[in-house]
Amino acid sequence: MREIFTRLEENELVYIEVDMNAYAYVKKFAWLLSVFVKFNALDSENEAYEEFLETKEALIIALEHQESAKYVGMRVVDGWSELYFYSDNSKELDTTVAKILTPSNYKYESSVVKDAKWDFHYKNIFPTELELCHIESEKIIYALDEEGDALEVPRVVEHYASFETPTQKEKFINSLEQTSFTFKDDIDSEEFAHGVAMVKEHAVTSEAVRDAVEELFDVIKKHHGYYEGWSTTLVAQETGE
Repeated sequence: MREIFTRLEENELVYIEVDMNAYAYVKKFAWLLSVFVKFNALDSENEAYEEFLETKEALIIALEHQESAKYVGMRVVDGWSELYFYSDNSKELDTTVAKILTPSNYKYESSVVKDAKWDFHYKNIFPTELELCHIESEKIIYALDEEGDALEVPRVVEHYASFETPTQKEKFINSLEQTSFTFKDDIDSEEFAHGVAMVKEHAVTSEAVRDAVEELFDVIKKHHGYYEGWSTTLVAQETGE
């Protein structure tokens, strides 16, 4: 399963695609293959983008043949699409890359290094806990938009958090007075051990949700808890007569 998110690095927005199932190969594959293709994968409004996608998938299929390598993700930086794979050996990888990319006429570079602990993957590709929260938020926003929601209209939004101990939860609830959120309910259950529901009125655009989640996330982490997502009601867009 591939997920897409963005990350700010040195004041530059980096587009990242990650295969969330790649972790299954951590103990099996120790070699990192980097393939830099001179193509801006953010430019999705032309036929060249479709050609790039076909070439990208052809490369992934070729390298993953007989499970000798695993695609783990892509980063788009400075007009380059950086594709990353892990493999069980360093042999023939450059040959396979050349076989796919040379006929495509893309300018490209490739390299192979040992990375048995997958340090590069965890630091530069895999999302952080907060980024995972944003990924899930975007799925909810997309679903609301598909249902015709007026995303820019403020409405009451419920946010959820859970804690390992009741003391952590109580300290967190007390700290909500310093935030723009209001405590609503305890939600202890199998899913939310020592859980809390908070409410705040805000729009559900990407920017508004991101701001709300980040404000709450910081407070939750100070009390060693976990952000568990959010929910709201549909606000239908107004239709003209």
